[in-house]
Amino acid sequence: MEKFFKLKENNTDVKTEVIAGLTTFMTMAYILAVNPSILSASGMDPQAIMIATALAAFIGTCAMALLANYPFALAPGLGLNAYFAYTVCGAMGYSWQFALFAVFVEGLIFIILSVTNVREAIFNAIPITLKKGVSVGIGLFVAFIGFENGSIVVNSDATLVTIVNFKEDFTNVGICALLAIIGTLIIAVLHYKQVKGSILIGVIVTWILGIICELTGLYTGMSVLPHWSNFDLGALGLTFGQCFNGAAFENFRVLDFIVIMFSFLFVDVFDTIGTLIGCANKADMLDKDGKLPKIKEALLADAIATSAGAVLGTSTTTTFVESSAGVSEGGRTGLASIVTGLMFLLAIFLSPLFIAIPGFATAPALIFVGFLMITAVVDIDFKDLTEAVPAYLALVAMPLLYSISDGIAVGIISYVVINACAGKAKKVSPLMYVLAVLFVLKYVFL
Repeated sequence: MEKFFKLKENNTDVKTEVIAGLTTFMTMAYILAVNPSILSASGMDPQAIMIATALAAFIGTCAMALLANYPFALAPGLGLNAYFAYTVCGAMGYSWQFALFAVFVEGLIFIILSVTNVREAIFNAIPITLKKGVSVGIGLFVAFIGFENGSIVVNSDATLVTIVNFKEDFTNVGICALLAIIGTLIIAVLHYKQVKGSILIGVIVTWILGIICELTGLYTGMSVLPHWSNFDLGALGLTFGQCFNGAAFENFRVLDFIVIMFSFLFVDVFDTIGTLIGCANKADMLDKDGKLPKIKEALLADAIATSAGAVLGTSTTTTFVESSAGVSEGGRTGLASIVTGLMFLLAIFLSPLFIAIPGFATAPALIFVGFLMITAVVDIDFKDLTEAVPAYLALVAMPLLYSISDGIAVGIISYVVINACAGKAKKVSPLMYVLAVLFVLKYVFL
């Protein structure tokens, strides 16, 4: 392990990497329950989706470990799965086999872009100040997801979002929010005392408190106790290889296919780049020029996972922002990713246990990781407005637009426009101009 993962060179050890891998898995395990819930709206079998989700996560995460030796985990991404189920298969009326074929082709193009250095060039073209802003924005985005998952923040007709009413329905959302807050404070205290695995401990303790609340009647929402039932591994056959099924080509319209495929591709490219920027920055993996060593290998692992996931029967597989939880626990090598990947493989057979982990238990991890990631804001030079304003717009857009890729789009477009108007057009790389135009065209036509 020392020779392969270079643990000493990365100032880490086996124990730290294992804890980091487990922490990342615990914060990502919700996808095993959420992805089947969303994709099943397209007509796919929920159990088959769950197995495909776990296998795609295993393959993608291990590919990241073996190709790039980075502690980043992959799984089918949120947002793109909703586009898959509700837009492509819902509003547009295409079969889920057609949607899987679009994801498969997107993955192949992704592989070509990775091998030919296009994606690496995009990553390196983004100015380092903007990368810092992206990292902070992801921190705010992750924290917001945590506040949502913990039911601390709820929808409001008047203000879009507001704090939960603890008195109203206390035994459901109220107690969830309270437990999420308690869990966050536990993690903060443990982290201050430099307890190894503080985030993982916080998640487990919060889950145990939830179980106690359920057993005593304080919590009456969806059960947080594991419920074991018959599990059919053969269910995977219902989705495996179906992207090549004849149903994928019924009523096939080339123009629609191109738009759908490029929609998957565009969001996937910039979600992945944004996540890699944020997590790598948090782990101090970026060099002095803001470049990430082995970026090509990391992007290739992501691309391979997307096509593999489509063959298995799930939507776009991408690098998860929750990887930052493992990074915050000290994960620095692919060993952490191997642990996370193996946990996803194990989850296929112990799915009731992992699916039982409630959102309010993982919420504290996401909220605290958000805090750890926004510390990069001190590295932004606020005296130079041509650098600071685009970084600010990117970081504030991510949580408000609920999208990493849209946040990057806002940052890139504003960076190009502000610098061009300020007479600093020459400092902007040609690729940044190309990206700005592509983002504008995306909002106009897609």
